[in-house]
Amino acid sequence: MIPLIASGSKLTFRKTDDYEVGDVVLSRVRGRFIDAHKIIKIDAQGRCMIANNKGRENGWASQIYGRVIAVNGEPFGRST
Repeated sequence: MIPLIASGSKLTFRKTDDYEVGDVVLSRVRGRFIDAHKIIKIDAQGRCMIANNKGRENGWASQIYGRVIAVNGEPFGRST
């Protein structure tokens, strides 16, 4: 997620029920964990398309485990 998040940064995640486009999340796509990827679309069924920071789509997330709320102890992303 460079330049948003530097490689090796300590990320803090929070599980929530209200993910939004633009959230950076820890998720699972096709059975693999994909950490720190951005939600770029949400479909009518609530599935999330995640992408890297260079615009490449990684796929529809089968499960979201949480969104990044802090990077190296500093608040990150939306406040709610």
